[in-house]
This record gives sequence, C-alpha cells and structure tokens, in this order.
Amino acid sequence: MGTAISIELADERSPAELAALVGEACDWFHLVDARFSTYQAASEVSRLRRGEITAADCSADLRHVLDACADLWRDTDGYFDAYAGGLLDPSGYVKGWSVEVASTRLFEAGSVNHYINAGGDIRMRGHHPDGGPWRVGIRHPWEAGKVSWVLALGDGAIATSGTYERGDHVINPRTGEPARGLRSVTVVGPDLALADAYATAALAMGEPGLTWLAKLATDGYESAVVTDDGRAFSSAGLPAAV
Repeated sequence: MGTAISIELADERSPAELAALVGEACDWFHLVDARFSTYQAASEVSRLRRGEITAADCSADLRHVLDACADLWRDTDGYFDAYAGGLLDPSGYVKGWSVEVASTRLFEAGSVNHYINAGGDIRMRGHHPDGGPWRVGIRHPWEAGKVSWVLALGDGAIATSGTYERGDHVINPRTGEPARGLRSVTVVGPDLALADAYATAALAMGEPGLTWLAKLATDGYESAVVTDDGRAFSSAGLPAAV
C-alpha cells in the first residue's frame, strides 16, 4: 500500500499465538495491496480501470469499496471523489478500511488490546502495555521532529491527511487542482474507514472544511487542523492527552 504498517499486541498470549495473529493480519494487508493497488498492473483495481473487467466481475471486497466510495461522494458533497484524478483510485478509503477490518479480525480472535498504524492511519483497542490509554503524537506539518498534538485513546481511530509528505496528492474535485488551504487534517472517531475518508475530504475542501468538520462531532468524529499559513484548530471533544 505504499507505506509501512506496524502492529502492536498488548495481550497476555504466548509468543506463538501473538506471532500467528500478526501473521494473519499481514496476510490480509498483502491481499488488500494485491487487490487494490493502483501501481500493480495485475490488481483488480488496475484491471477495472483498463476495462478488462466490470464491477460485477469484481470481488465482494472491491464491490463494497466502490459502494462505500459512492456513499462518501454523496455525504461529502462530492469532495471525497475516488475519480478526482480522472481514473478510479479508492486509496483514500481502502487504507483506513483495511486497517479497520484487520482490527476487527484481531479482536474477534481474542486480541482485545492492540494498536495498528498504517502510515499514520491508526486503529487501537483496549489499553497500552502499561495499562493506560494509547498515546499518539500528531506530526508537526513543518518540523518532522515535533508534534502538534498528543492524543490519548482506548478504543478508537485516528486518521491524518496532509500535504507535507506526499505533496499535492489530494485533488479538489471542483477545480481539478491540488487542494489548498489546509496543511494537515486529523480526524478521530469510532471507525477508521470513515475517519480516513473524512480527513481526505476536508483536505480537498480547503478552509471551508473547517466548518464541515465541526458538524461531524455530532456523529462522534473530532478533528484537529493546521492551515497552510500555520493556524491551528481543534474541536472541543478532541481526546488530547494532558
């Protein structure tokens, strides 16, 4: 998926059991990469983009992703657009969704305390090995060695979308130009697939995304934003560590 994924299990299990759980999660991520990568010519997404297969021919996972992206396009007034670059690219949903699925599978397998980080998209459950909440530093968008916020969660998801690492990778679908106005958007909530998509949509909106993000708090999604000119905003319910 073009990023590193780390998995931390804080359950009292044997080393063999923990290794097996991590192995199953990694197998899932490799399957997702093979199925959804826009960089691999043989992936389902690439074959769909070339017209070699139709949506009806695709796996249940890909059909789910296509439906979810369509719902998000509607719910974000078109700012989350898997076709914003001209060709299908569901990456803005897939990474968060795949981590959410992996976390659910770990939980169902008995791992009630774990932390998965896929390039800044994070899903945690239970507690840290020290017994407290999981603490997450949100990277400062100009100074890589510093953080803008430190968040503390037990069960929840954190997704960050920004322009400071991958450059102009998020397109404003209204203009067809790279998104401008916001440097970094972090969304915290119960579901990583949605948090990831919401962060991408808000970044695409630019500064109007600040007002849109504020409305998400009623659904349990809090946010923290840094603008292109260095201003910082956070919602009242952001789970910031003291």
